[in-house]
Amino acid sequence: MVLNNVTEFILLGLSSDPRWLLGFALFIAYLVTLAGNMLVIVLVIVDVRLQTPMYFFLCNLSLLEISFTSTVVPKMLQISLSQSRTISFVGCFVQSFFYFFLGTTELILLAVMSFDRYLAICQPLHYCTVMSHKICLQLCWGCWLGALHVLLLLLILIITTLPFCGPNVIDHFFCDSTLLIKLSCADISMIELVIFVISTVVILGSLVFTTISYIYIISTVLRIPSGTRRLRTFSTCASHLTVVLLYYGSNIFMYVRATQNSNLTTKKVMAVLTAVVTPAMSPFIYSLRNKKVTEAIKVLFCQSSKNNFER
Repeated sequence: MVLNNVTEFILLGLSSDPRWLLGFALFIAYLVTLAGNMLVIVLVIVDVRLQTPMYFFLCNLSLLEISFTSTVVPKMLQISLSQSRTISFVGCFVQSFFYFFLGTTELILLAVMSFDRYLAICQPLHYCTVMSHKICLQLCWGCWLGALHVLLLLLILIITTLPFCGPNVIDHFFCDSTLLIKLSCADISMIELVIFVISTVVILGSLVFTTISYIYIISTVLRIPSGTRRLRTFSTCASHLTVVLLYYGSNIFMYVRATQNSNLTTKKVMAVLTAVVTPAMSPFIYSLRNKKVTEAIKVLFCQSSKNNFER
């Protein structure tokens, strides 16, 4: 382990002064994220109609959204509502690790979900055979373990090779690894190249896989003779496509397109979109566009009201 003079880092946040309005907005968005995604998880668990591969992956996505936003928003709230902007050396690396671990897992899961939609629409006769319960579990574990191996290697590489002598100020609202390594007093050119390559492979690799899946999906949908059936078939994956566009767009801007001269304010806005806005919107995008989910919500609340009335 490399010895470091730095014991803590200072996060500048979204603004230089505490902003109560900003903190309140973040708090509401965080509550919406927790409530919306927890609702999706509960619905998939208790409603038999939703215990299919598509909703199993959606349940995992909701769990990831809760975990992902929870690595960033609590510290953002502290920075926005108080003068406390410090984070310990270990805490900063832990936050950076979980941010990229969970983000990478989500990117891979979105690609897996696109494959699920491809099988359901383009290969419906083989869908039940290929997407068995065992395969679904293996695919989800593969998303988590694949991301874990990549990020462990990256984190070990950074911690064991980079000394931090100062300064310790990070112009962001979380410990972004691309900014964190710039504070090292060692040559970071190789580490920057490794981060860029990993980001490019993970983000663009999963995006290419998702794009190819949707090319086949759209091609199949366009060959359906009935316009009503065509629209109904494509609507089953429209919500997933919406989340994909939001998530990949912001990540490509931050970690693939980004350069040393990238505007930090714009990067912060993209980070807010990824870590706050998308997780809050995701359950509503899926729920409002999905008839089965809305029906399951009605059944859940009706049962809850009935139980309370009987008491």
